[in-house]
Amino acid sequence: MKIRPSSSDDLSAILKIESLTNQIPWTKQQFLSSEEVGHYSVVLEAVEGVIAFAIYSPIIPESHLLNIAVAPSHQGQGHGRYLLQKVILQNKTLGVQSLTLEVRVSNRSAIAMYESEGFLKDAIRPNYYSGKTREDALLMSLAIK
Repeated sequence: MKIRPSSSDDLSAILKIESLTNQIPWTKQQFLSSEEVGHYSVVLEAVEGVIAFAIYSPIIPESHLLNIAVAPSHQGQGHGRYLLQKVILQNKTLGVQSLTLEVRVSNRSAIAMYESEGFLKDAIRPNYYSGKTREDALLMSLAIK
């Protein structure tokens, strides 16, 4: 397995993973816009192809993790943690001191992973996520040393 910057050739795989993992998935246009504004995008590639991706926006000394997802068939195997650790390392190399994110309050497995990597619960953003029922976001942050 390897982590590498994403390319336009990865977009269909990223869109598929996004549609399988996100209740309100990003659109193709949102991914293209993210690339246009200079967000960093990386993929985790296995023998069978792209199995995970992450997108973050460093504005040093801070960075914001915008999106991270692992294909359902590869979840629960440590791939999300591995990708997150590499994103943290990339941010550290850039000189980032604080990494922030939002996560659905119902996404307990993700919250547990973030906490185990040192993220702190900072606040609740009420009704942040839209959909059939609105859901609060948990704001989390990591001090990078």
